[in-house]
Amino acid sequence: MNINEAFYIGYLTKTRGLKGEMQLYFEFDDYMDLDLDVLFLEVNQKLVPYFVGDIKLHHNSTAYLYLEDVDHVDKAKELIKKKVYLPNDKMPERDPDDFRYTDLVGYLVVDEQEGELGEITAVQEFPQQFLATVDFDGQELLFPLSEDLILGIDEEEQVIEVELPEGLIDLYREL
Repeated sequence: MNINEAFYIGYLTKTRGLKGEMQLYFEFDDYMDLDLDVLFLEVNQKLVPYFVGDIKLHHNSTAYLYLEDVDHVDKAKELIKKKVYLPNDKMPERDPDDFRYTDLVGYLVVDEQEGELGEITAVQEFPQQFLATVDFDGQELLFPLSEDLILGIDEEEQVIEVELPEGLIDLYREL
């Protein structure tokens, strides 16, 4: 399986104990709905399957797990910081009305004053807010995804209309 046939769910953060237990940090919102019997770890730009021996999910976007054939802390240490994927056919179904800020990746940003700014390339979640990254004339422009700044979202046309604070775009032009 290659990366195009899978979706990213998180990465292994650390070992625990001497018997190969590891912590998995989820960067996938609906991690509680995932079927986690086989995980694919990115090793040398290839996806390698690992069968899950035991897993305990926690509510803080983490899980502790044992992988089959990883029965010692030394074997587990080799897998730390590896990205974890699942096959695309294991992607949980979402309600069509369940729209999230992360769904805005690929949308065209149109500012009320400046016009078209570019396409959203990433959405990052921080404790206080979400930040959108826009490809603005070859450089990254960041702005908060706040209800105060969003004028409208056209899901069909994949356009988000915003009114960014005065001077924000000028800062990026000066860089």
